[in-house]
Amino acid sequence: MLHSMSTTVEAVTERSARSAAEVNEEIRALWRRSGGTLTTEQRAEYQRLVMEWAAATPRSKRAA
Repeated sequence: MLHSMSTTVEAVTERSARSAAEVNEEIRALWRRSGGTLTTEQRAEYQRLVMEWAAATPRSKRAA
């Protein structure tokens, strides 16, 4: 399945209603499913999730 997605934090923020904890759990699940090695497709998903997590995380927590 191919679809267009923006990789900017602003675009992720606009469509993300999930908390940083929810996104973090999805990131952890992705790593568990992958066995520690991501495919090219999984790597793209990981990057999208990290951008979503960063958008959902308050700036004060990211700076720590």
